[in-house]
Amino acid sequence: MKLALVHDWLNQIGGAEDVLEVLARQYPASPIFTSIFAPAVMPPHYQAWDIRRLWLDKLPAIHRRHQLYLPLYPLAWGKLRLHDYDVILSNKSGFCHGLRHDPRALHICYCLTPARYVWQLDDYLAGEGLGKTTERLLRPLVAWLRRWDFAAAQRVSYFIAISSAVQARIRSYYQRESTIIHPPVDTSRFQPCAAGDVQDYYLIVSRLVPYKRIDLAVRAATELGLPLKIAGAGRDLARLKTLAGATVEFLGFVPAADLSPLMARCRALLFPGLEDFGITPVQAQAAGRPVIAYRGGGALDTIIVGETGEFFDQPTVDSLKATWRNFDAFAYNPRQIRSQAQRFDTSAFCRRMQAFIDGAWAAHRDKRSYHFDDPVATAERGKP
Repeated sequence: MKLALVHDWLNQIGGAEDVLEVLARQYPASPIFTSIFAPAVMPPHYQAWDIRRLWLDKLPAIHRRHQLYLPLYPLAWGKLRLHDYDVILSNKSGFCHGLRHDPRALHICYCLTPARYVWQLDDYLAGEGLGKTTERLLRPLVAWLRRWDFAAAQRVSYFIAISSAVQARIRSYYQRESTIIHPPVDTSRFQPCAAGDVQDYYLIVSRLVPYKRIDLAVRAATELGLPLKIAGAGRDLARLKTLAGATVEFLGFVPAADLSPLMARCRALLFPGLEDFGITPVQAQAAGRPVIAYRGGGALDTIIVGETGEFFDQPTVDSLKATWRNFDAFAYNPRQIRSQAQRFDTSAFCRRMQAFIDGAWAAHRDKRSYHFDDPVATAERGKP
């Protein structure tokens, strides 16, 4: 089976690139088609990959300001036609699923999310604080992008969603069904500490941008007088500092080597935003610590109430305070918490993806319908 990987853009590191890292290791002989590649800001080992760029990569300043070229991405991806591949696996949060291919090929789209700024424009504009003039210019463009995006989605053979929340969006926006395979999390990096080593602080690990809703946790911690450490950097830092009281500490960027003990020793991780999946709650659970999260998005798939954490119901300070005030960090079993995290380990992701691709390709070749039988879930059901 000859397989090609497709990825929207390579000029920043985030959850999409974490997925691509795993796919590139799983399919090392596969080329990676992408719109742009900025080697100066990406990990050095990316340069050893077979990366094939679209013509967009040659446009001025696109590596630094790729958003300025938003209308061109659908046009560029729509012009790409892949030949001589059996399976095309697109890792999509933008427009790369709009490529074209030979009729005999199978296109599997691993959908991180239908683009928020296309399908959830009002929420996106509210979070970014863009002016009225920009908003008026964006709306007709976004209307066109929606039509293009919907048509492109109809050419995909199979969708895989990263969470039940994304699965619902695929059904609503694209009118397509999908299978859920959660993103890979390297749980081996995180280990529980001894119960006596848990310290008196709560933790947030996040980029500091408005839609993450770190402000809810900062204000709640300040009003409750609870110790909160915030690991991460971003453009919302100055605003968050104006909201913070004496019990809130901003740690800045925390190196990967220091993140595991920081998580293992916290009372709980706070996850106040609405995320498509959310890797940090799984990392905290791998470290044996419970999570307090907003009841929505990917957290619904990864947190079990009363076993691995708790939810607050409304995206408000009062709702978070009500849950946090009654939270007992020592009422949870670290081993049980870690066991839940291991369901999302990288090894489980790789087994699921390989099984899905093999099964879908065999069904496509034989011209029959395909239903995914999760090998990890089947193995778990067989355990005594």
